[in-house]
Amino acid sequence: MAEGNTVSTTGLGVRDVTISYGGDPVVRDVSLDIPDGELSVIIGPNGCGKSTLLKSLARVRKPDRGQVLLHGRDLWSYRGRQAARHVALLPQNPVAPDGITVRDLVRRGRYPHHTLLRQWSPGDDAAIEFALERTALHDLAHVRATELSGGQRQRAWVAMVLAQQTDLLLLDEPTTFLDIAHQYELLELCRELHGEGRTIVAVLHDLNQAARFASHLVVMREGRVVTQGPPTEVLTSELVADVYGLPCDIVPDPRTASPMVVPHDRR
Repeated sequence: MAEGNTVSTTGLGVRDVTISYGGDPVVRDVSLDIPDGELSVIIGPNGCGKSTLLKSLARVRKPDRGQVLLHGRDLWSYRGRQAARHVALLPQNPVAPDGITVRDLVRRGRYPHHTLLRQWSPGDDAAIEFALERTALHDLAHVRATELSGGQRQRAWVAMVLAQQTDLLLLDEPTTFLDIAHQYELLELCRELHGEGRTIVAVLHDLNQAARFASHLVVMREGRVVTQGPPTEVLTSELVADVYGLPCDIVPDPRTASPMVVPHDRR
């Protein structure tokens, strides 16, 4: 199994990063660059540090050791709004304020662009209209977020981070709690955004979805990156057995030819 080190970079990455909770390392001495223009998906067993690593890339969780770098500069040396103009995060299970409409939720994505000298402008309105259009939410713009279905609500959150107008989108388990149809709807939107030139990093649990939609896979185990690269090169039966303890066959997806995991009967 190849060791995970560096690839071509957007300027966002980590160097020798360790992150602990309660004194126990969750991410251990990880060095990783986010590849430019790719739809990267981080996979690995529960508790391996996927979401923690993503939070460090978003300037949410500061490392105990090592650095998170954005264009060669420590991410934590940026002011919050300044960093948010470069990197947008959709966290797990975000909660909308009571009574907020879809449009007002999306408006919050413009917050990083405002200062005492720069208040609301036509550019903000244009960014919101683009985000609503891109996520097919124009007709629901005046609906309260709490009245949306699960899939619609997740699209509203995606619209908010789109309105932020960053080159990098970080999505932490964006398909959790969605039914399978809405999972694929959201992942297809991510693929379209990637096709338009955005760099996207997502944490996913489903290996077949990861292989189908990712252009770049990052595999973690016990807090470390063990390998990375194109799904056709990374996702092997040996890797799945080693990382997940799951004997399986890898066969081509009949529609996309991407690798598809077929587990063995464990009995």
